[in-house]
Amino acid sequence: MTPITEVEGRRLALSNLEKVLYPATGFTKGEVLHYYATVADVLLPHLRDRPLSFLRYPDGPDGQVFFAKNVPPGTPEWVTTAEVPRSEGPARMVVVQDLASLVWAANLVTEFHTPQWVIQEPTVADRLVFDLDPGPPATVVECCEVAVWLRERLAADGIEAYAKTSGAKGLHLLAAVRGASSEQVSEYAKRLAVEAERQMPRLVLHRMTRSLRPGKVFVDWSQNAARKTTAAPYTLRARAAPTVSAPVTWEEVEGCRAVETLTFLASDVAPRVQDYGDLLAPLLDGGRAGVVPVQ
Repeated sequence: MTPITEVEGRRLALSNLEKVLYPATGFTKGEVLHYYATVADVLLPHLRDRPLSFLRYPDGPDGQVFFAKNVPPGTPEWVTTAEVPRSEGPARMVVVQDLASLVWAANLVTEFHTPQWVIQEPTVADRLVFDLDPGPPATVVECCEVAVWLRERLAADGIEAYAKTSGAKGLHLLAAVRGASSEQVSEYAKRLAVEAERQMPRLVLHRMTRSLRPGKVFVDWSQNAARKTTAAPYTLRARAAPTVSAPVTWEEVEGCRAVETLTFLASDVAPRVQDYGDLLAPLLDGGRAGVVPVQ
C-alpha cells in the first residue's frame, strides 16, 4: 500500500520509501525525501520562480537516468507550472514554489536544475555561473585555485562571487547580476574564461575539447545561455553516494589544497546550515547584484 502523507494541506502519495537509491551507503528514497524536507527553508528560495529541469534517476544512479523538462504526466493541479520560451516553441515546465511541491518533486527522485533567469523575465539573466570541471589527474584542488582567480577577477568588475561544490568532481561559482541578457552574460563569462586560460595556460581550458582536458580545469561558461541549466544549490546528485551541491565558504575554497577534498553528503548539510546559515543567501538580495560589463 502506498503511504499517503499531508504536507501543508496537500495529500501526497509517497512510493517505495525503503528502496535503496544510493548503493554505496544504503541511502533510501525515504531518506531522500527527509533530506529535502529538512533543507527546504534554504533550498526553496533558490528554486522559486525558476522553471525546473529534472534529472531523474528513479532506480538510483546505476539505473536509467534521464532529463525531464516538460510537466510530467500526473502532476497535481496545485503544482505551479509556467509556459517558457524555447527555440523549438514554448513549453510548460514545473516551478517549485512551496514545500508540498518540493516533496512531490523529490518523490520522483530527481536532481533539480535551474536556468539563470526567472519566469517573470526569461530574456534577462539574474545569475552568472561558472562550472569548474577538472580533467584527471586534476581534482577539485585545482578547481579551487581557478575559483580564487575568478573571484578576484569578478570583484574587479564589481561582481561578488560565491562558491558551491558541484556535488560531483568540481566546483560552481555563482554571482547575482543585473542589466544584461543571457547572451550578454554568456559572452562576458566566455571573455573571463579565455582570460583565465591566458593567465594560467597550464591549468585552465575554456574549450570543451576532450583531448585537451587531462590535467586541466575546464571553465564552462556556456551554462549562462538561456537554454542551459545548472544543478541547483542543495540538490542531491545522482552518484554512488548521496553527495550534495553544497555551498562552501571562501576559507574552505582557499584551504582546499590542505584537505585535498571538498565533498559533502546529505548528512553533512543540515549541520552546515545550522552553523553557517545559507551561504548563498546574498544571491537572493537583488540590491547586491553586480552589473555585467557589456561590450
